[in-house]
Amino acid sequence: MGLLLIGLLIWIFVHLMPSLQVNIKTKLLNTMGENGYKAVFSLFILSALALIVVGWRSMVPTQLYYLSGSIRHLLLLLMPIAFILFAAANYPTRIKQYIRHPQLTGVFIWAIAHLLLNGDSRSLLLFTGLSIWAILEIIFINKRDGKWVKPDKPSWKTEVIGITISLSVMIIVIMLHPYIAGVSIK
Repeated sequence: MGLLLIGLLIWIFVHLMPSLQVNIKTKLLNTMGENGYKAVFSLFILSALALIVVGWRSMVPTQLYYLSGSIRHLLLLLMPIAFILFAAANYPTRIKQYIRHPQLTGVFIWAIAHLLLNGDSRSLLLFTGLSIWAILEIIFINKRDGKWVKPDKPSWKTEVIGITISLSVMIIVIMLHPYIAGVSIK
């Protein structure tokens, strides 16, 4: 549990720091330059991910609750939505007309679906932590950035390409899930 918790805390701290401590981010950017800052940020995030994965795989889960099989199928429908939203932050999309932070919203939906699908102790720790982080990040970024300026709507071709790529990535993640999480998707 220790490695998973440490990885999760590093993930949360490193991600929240730019929206909560703008002056520290500015000082780091001035000291290291943009590329140096991005390199250090990425190093911390990759380290956090490694700790989360190793901690997850080394933790013996205790089952805390079960959901019925029928709701599991309904919750699995949230995964394509989560992947589409997650990727929507990285390309022009109509989604941004309705959702200010599609990537963080996608993480929240992904985490909640995993939390409801997996009633064990390690899932409770990881997915509760990530869902709380996503909500806090949305709140703090909104506070930092002020008024929401909606982007222009893209062409339908761009929209369809983005959704197709998102769903393709989801299929790859499903195939790699047993190797990453040590758990196959049933």
